[in-house]
Amino acid sequence: MKRRVVRYSSRSETDAAWIYRTIAAASSRDIAIDYVQRILDFCERLEYGAERGQLRDDIRRGLRVIGFERRATVAFVVEPERVVILRIFYGGRDWEGDMR
Repeated sequence: MKRRVVRYSSRSETDAAWIYRTIAAASSRDIAIDYVQRILDFCERLEYGAERGQLRDDIRRGLRVIGFERRATVAFVVEPERVVILRIFYGGRDWEGDMR
């Protein structure tokens, strides 16, 4: 399996910060930190076998989406040498509409 570097777009970093704030406000900082860290660890594992998830060329050429723990959706593209995490959607957000 080819190894690719995982990179995060500025939008995905903003998404992760929003997810943290949302969960921290609803429960606790510790729970929020743990959840966001699990999402980031999940994204980092895309370095191997990145051609996972559902290919959604109908929305954007090369776009792939994959669910995380039934509450988040990770949108990414696979390039020859890297995986770019474009967005991280949480809690039923309209990711299809946002990605169009």
